[in-house]
Amino acid sequence: MPSSPTRQPRIYTRTGDDGTTGLLYGGRAPKWSPRVELNGAVDEAQAALGVARAESDHDSELDRLLVALERDLYVLMAEVATLPEHSGKLVAGSTLVTADMVAALEAHIDDLLSRFDMPRDFVVPGHDPCSAALELARTVVRRAERLVWTVDDLRGGSLVGPYLNRLSDLVWAMARWQEGEDHLVARGPRRRRTAGATTPEAATGATGAGGDD
Repeated sequence: MPSSPTRQPRIYTRTGDDGTTGLLYGGRAPKWSPRVELNGAVDEAQAALGVARAESDHDSELDRLLVALERDLYVLMAEVATLPEHSGKLVAGSTLVTADMVAALEAHIDDLLSRFDMPRDFVVPGHDPCSAALELARTVVRRAERLVWTVDDLRGGSLVGPYLNRLSDLVWAMARWQEGEDHLVARGPRRRRTAGATTPEAATGATGAGGDD
């Protein structure tokens, strides 16, 4: 007698057809709620980093760094998807963003920026597919960071906001790193790097690049 075919699990549940989505450790939230909007933006950021990774060489330094960042974002999304009354169930480094995770981003930023002189002016995106993908990912991360401030319980002691802030800085640095020795700046046709320069964001407070606001 022939064996029965293995039943494949369904990826749809129909539970979200009422306009709500399930949260970690219980509870539901409207799909238009700030918490769900934030996790949607982080989900987009993770996918955008994946596009940049697809443009990198397999098992290269960039590839390995991007994999680590994408995995970090699963941790961050778990924290965002948890209601305040369940926060005691979060596990540091697994479902809760930690100070060590933020410090690791800062160490990566410092390392990358030690390898080149920062541009004096805004950089025109599109030097190559990889750096362009990183620039797009950076803008999605920045949007996610802004949305953190719409979720009341993430405004206090949570490190979700600081993590996304440093991540945007890091992705900016990664884009410059991938451009190589020169880049196209906003004012003037020449491609150049200038020793001792600072980013325009640091001078103006603009958010067009990854500068810490």
